Amino acid sequence: MMFWVGTTDTRWFEFLAPRHLDEVNFWQPSVRSAFENAPSGMPFVFKVKRPHNHIAGAGYFITRSVLPLDLAWEIFGQKNGAASLAELRELLGPLVGRGTPLTQITCQVIANPVFFEPQDWLPDPPGWSSNIVRGKMYRTEEAEGATIWAHVLPLLARGLEAQAEATDSGALVVNEPAARYGEPILMRPRLGQGSFRVVVTEAYNRKCAMTGESTLLALEAAHIVPYAEEGAHDVRNGLLLRADFHRLFDAGLVSVTPDMTIRVSPRIREAWFNGKAYYRMDGQPLTVTPTRPEYRPDPDRLQWHLKNRFQA
Repeated sequence: MMFWVGTTDTRWFEFLAPRHLDEVNFWQPSVRSAFENAPSGMPFVFKVKRPHNHIAGAGYFITRSVLPLDLAWEIFGQKNGAASLAELRELLGPLVGRGTPLTQITCQVIANPVFFEPQDWLPDPPGWSSNIVRGKMYRTEEAEGATIWAHVLPLLARGLEAQAEATDSGALVVNEPAARYGEPILMRPRLGQGSFRVVVTEAYNRKCAMTGESTLLALEAAHIVPYAEEGAHDVRNGLLLRADFHRLFDAGLVSVTPDMTIRVSPRIREAWFNGKAYYRMDGQPLTVTPTRPEYRPDPDRLQWHLKNRFQA
């Protein structure tokens, strides 16, 4: 199995460690990825920078996305490792070139983060060089990776057990194989609200499923079965929708059939004497669907929405 050890800002670590969050944004100011095509569920280990230079925590990688800084704050808030957007900008400031406006950051979404107690930190990770800036990939089958993973795994497992007890739910679910990064990873974390939004956004290629709109700030991840009614933060329980369509979908004024056809309720006309722009879409197929079959909307959940929410 492969896992990533990423270097992190000490202030980021110290801010998040006492907060017991379900997910965090392990950001980087560069839009260039330190690694490509990592599977959801890959272990992601935190290494704090100087003066410590210790491995001090771990979690599970969910996805990577380049987002406008303001939107990253809207999605993750203090899960970015700062108390305010202004403080986040301050953290990022020394990491970008002088005079370079910072408009986007790379968000590496980490679920089920566990922050170790200082007495459990691992100094001087094997194979680590002082010129490594962002991180390094290790394999558990190799000596260096095995040494690190033997230290991290029991601490991570103990932290995950505590999280599961605190939420009264299992922390992990089965994940699909990921051949490029070694043996299949059998477990991955449940998505949090921020992870759900980012994963759905990327699954739909940053376009509204109904209209094809690609203005990122206008797009939202809608739950097909509402989260409040046992609807999971699951990409197959999501649709990426323009904000107005999201509101209409939640209100049952638009829906999607299990064969991916858009339905528009006559209640828009009856109650508001309007809706021409929406009625043109009635009976049309979704404009955008995920290319990966395992990310496409669950037909049973779409049927649930038609039956329980849609005002036919």
